Parts: sequence; structure tokens; C-alpha cells
Amino acid sequence: MRKRRERQDAIRRIVRAERIRTQRALVDRLMELGYECTQATVSRDITEMGLRKLPEGVYVLAEDLHLQRMVKDLVTDVKRTTNLVLVKAQSGTAPGVAAALDAADLHGILGSVSGDDTILVITESDAEGAALVETLDKFRGA
Repeated sequence: MRKRRERQDAIRRIVRAERIRTQRALVDRLMELGYECTQATVSRDITEMGLRKLPEGVYVLAEDLHLQRMVKDLVTDVKRTTNLVLVKAQSGTAPGVAAALDAADLHGILGSVSGDDTILVITESDAEGAALVETLDKFRGA
């Protein structure tokens, strides 16, 4: 049970941070991180976790779909400096995007502050800030 939970946590991190298109690519990434698993095991994990594929062919977590839709439709730009990520959105939509970010419970986010068209997200570290930008860019299709 513990191995499965740890592997699925690793899958969450990988899928959020990278553009994974195939089960084989996911197995390869898990193997690089030291997880011994087969494609059949990963296939069961994908089903159990409710992973979905975006129209672009990239895996996304089911709980991230709402955030993905909001980011794709409403976010116009993402910039980062160290652990601070500035998210620009269409006028009047930043509070909704910030609420979706909070609901997604992304790893490494300490909190966010929203205005009318701007969100400031504070992450735990520079690396977490970079990972957040990668995730948001993936959702934007950038």
C-alpha cells in the first residue's frame, strides 16, 4: 500500500510538472526516480487516480481540469522571479483563477494574493516557483 501511495504521489508531481504524453514515458520517468514498475501497474494507477488526457495529448490530473480550463481561457501571461510567480489574467477574472489555484492544492504554494487582473503566488522555493510556471504554461498550451 505504501509503495503504491508513494508512486502515485510521484505520478502527481511528474504529471503536474512535465508534459507526459504516454504511459511508457511515465514509466520511464518513474524508473529514473527509482520506482520499479511496469506499464500495467502505471495503467492501473492512471485509472485509479482518474488521470485524463488533454486535447493536446498530455496527461492531467482530474482535480486539475477546472484549473486547466480557467488557466487556458483566462490567463494571459505568467512571469517568475525566484519564488514569486505573477499571473496576469483577463480583467475581472483573477479572483476566480486564484480560487482555482487554491482549490487545486498544488505542491509548494504557500499562498496567493489576487487583484482584478493579477495574481501574486508565493512558493516555498525557487524550484517550486519554476515548477508552477511550467505547470501553468502546460495548462495554457504554451
